Amino acid sequence: MKTKILLLVSIFLLGCGRGHNADKEPIAISGAFALYPLTVKWAEEYRKIHPETQIDISAGGAGKGLTDALAGAVDLGMFSRAISPSELAKGVWFVAVTKDAVLPTISRKNPYRGYLHSKGLTREQLRKIFLTGEITSWNQIVGSGSEPIHVFTRSDACGAAETWAAYLGGRQEGLRGTGIYGDPGLASVVADDPFGIGFNNTIYVYDNNTDSLRPGMDVAWIDVDSDGTLSQREQFYGSFSGILTAIGVEQYPSPPARDLYFVSAGQPKKETVRDFLAWILSEGQRYVTEAGYVPLPDSTIRSQRGKLGAVTQ
Repeated sequence: MKTKILLLVSIFLLGCGRGHNADKEPIAISGAFALYPLTVKWAEEYRKIHPETQIDISAGGAGKGLTDALAGAVDLGMFSRAISPSELAKGVWFVAVTKDAVLPTISRKNPYRGYLHSKGLTREQLRKIFLTGEITSWNQIVGSGSEPIHVFTRSDACGAAETWAAYLGGRQEGLRGTGIYGDPGLASVVADDPFGIGFNNTIYVYDNNTDSLRPGMDVAWIDVDSDGTLSQREQFYGSFSGILTAIGVEQYPSPPARDLYFVSAGQPKKETVRDFLAWILSEGQRYVTEAGYVPLPDSTIRSQRGKLGAVTQ
């Protein structure tokens, strides 16, 4: 089964005077589904004070964002995993802008939710489900039932899959399961399958407006210390604010928690791009929590601003 969803937002202004500001170059952005909702929020807020700036944003996975940025097809790529030495050698420039995490997801119709919320799954159990294939049925987890585990992964080159695989000790290409395109597609398939398991970025698991899980979605809680039970420190999945706090104070492991980035082919030269990034790393940080993400420490934000050099806003 393969679900393909293309998300495209074009935020633009037609005819707003003929001053020099009306001639500002547009900004093109593509890439990670993980960073897409926050980037859209940033673009909307930025254009309230810079209505002359056109910002085009499309989500297609971190791999696409990096490829597009290196090819010069976009100004910025949204990126959602650690940047490798080989990518740095290709001239990749990056700034960290926020943080989130990848969560193991199940359907709210899963008959073993109670067990998964009391005992949890250990990293080793998850590794045997997603990487080695040693666990193939729910009976091997809960000790009853005969239903097979329907494993789902991402079909597109993406930071979520690479980060999830890194947590389990592998790479994206080693993940087992039916490949599904995009975060929204994978969330939809898992929510509809009572015996399915997958992984999603936090913003596609929880509804930021209600602070609750999205319809049909649930999380397979992780037994982080692998002691066969979930301590109070491991029970933070009941609300969106709870998991975001756990990510921020590092109760949730990293990986699968990770920083999110914008990348480009060398330091951006366009004034509009540099201004937009400088705003994101200053006034724009006020929208991070509101949009359902984890702010980076002030020291990290300052160091990332330093990568931009002198910027006139």
